[in-house]
Amino acid sequence: MPIANGIREALGSASLIRKMFEEGNRLKKQHGPEKVFDFSLGNPDVEPPPDFHRALRRLAAEDKKGSHGYMPNSGYEETRNALAAKVSQDQGVRLDGSCVVMSCGAAGGLNVVFKALLNPDDEVVVPSPYFMEYRAYAANHGARLVPAATLPDFSLDLGSIEAALSARTGAVLINSPHNPTGRVYPSAVIAGLARILEAHGKRLGRFPYLIADEPYREIAYVPVPPVLAAYRESLAVSSYSKSLSLPGERIGYIGVHPEIRDKEEVLGALAYATRTLGFVNAPALMQRIVAELTDAAVDVGVYARRRDCFKQVLDCAGITYAEPEGAFYLFCQVPSGGDDRAFVSHLKSHLILGVPGSGFGASGWVRFAYCVDENVIKSSAPAFKKALDSWQP
Repeated sequence: MPIANGIREALGSASLIRKMFEEGNRLKKQHGPEKVFDFSLGNPDVEPPPDFHRALRRLAAEDKKGSHGYMPNSGYEETRNALAAKVSQDQGVRLDGSCVVMSCGAAGGLNVVFKALLNPDDEVVVPSPYFMEYRAYAANHGARLVPAATLPDFSLDLGSIEAALSARTGAVLINSPHNPTGRVYPSAVIAGLARILEAHGKRLGRFPYLIADEPYREIAYVPVPPVLAAYRESLAVSSYSKSLSLPGERIGYIGVHPEIRDKEEVLGALAYATRTLGFVNAPALMQRIVAELTDAAVDVGVYARRRDCFKQVLDCAGITYAEPEGAFYLFCQVPSGGDDRAFVSHLKSHLILGVPGSGFGASGWVRFAYCVDENVIKSSAPAFKKALDSWQP
């Protein structure tokens, strides 16, 4: 039997990140891991903080009846209450536990939000470049991603977003700190975006949701302004994949503005979507752990040092980049205006792995992830220099 047509089409342009990651594994087997400089996947190598391991050992050893059973689809009440206090502090509005829905990572949370709030043929406006999986997440629920150009430094272009709004706009999706550019959107710009969405809603009678994808909120080198405080029809989606280095545990949450229109219906839809998408609920053990770790995070200073080290390597090689304010990526311009896929292929011949910017909607750029050991970054310097000396666009 043939596979679904939509999946066949998607496989033809499957995630360039994963393709490069798999290519890196192949090259490491062929040449040895110490000779391959893999900056393809945003897979944190920093270990979770000691508090996580202590909580994991203690809670895993408990023999409490029902501790691994089903719970309400939105998650344990005590976990949601704990996360509500954290989200309230992060977002500048006071939430209670009813406004938090636990999710299977931020990716699971976004799919739940889209399933719950979007209709077929709705549009989701997103600043470009953008995390490449967003397009698939929207398509999962019959919606369509509408990219809006950003300014030359990858800041939000409010005029571009306003021009992209239409009667079919169901949501605007922003990601700050941003993957792949590392940009953090300032509060004045978020406030300006909120005014545009308010005006659009009053004009057409439908207020677009503002969805903040924030898995890198704790991996930031400048303050990250709140989104929920700026706009009533907003939701913040986050995870512990980066802040606690738990990407494989798939634990995250959705924070809903406490005064969102039709609040009870929205919260009920999120719980229903969590169940019917097949997640059913976020992992029980991880919920109990993160409830105790709302103030814990990995050492961001490690990423700051790696960022600075990588910048030195790129400076010496003659590669320019967007100055990262958060996350753990350097978004670099292809030298001499060359093609990003050709440049990535050229780098691969020197055993350097990055991801073409065209996969993020930004041709002519390349993303490097610096969530790798600092020695890998330092050791890559001769390879970068050699690759740039022989690059012919």
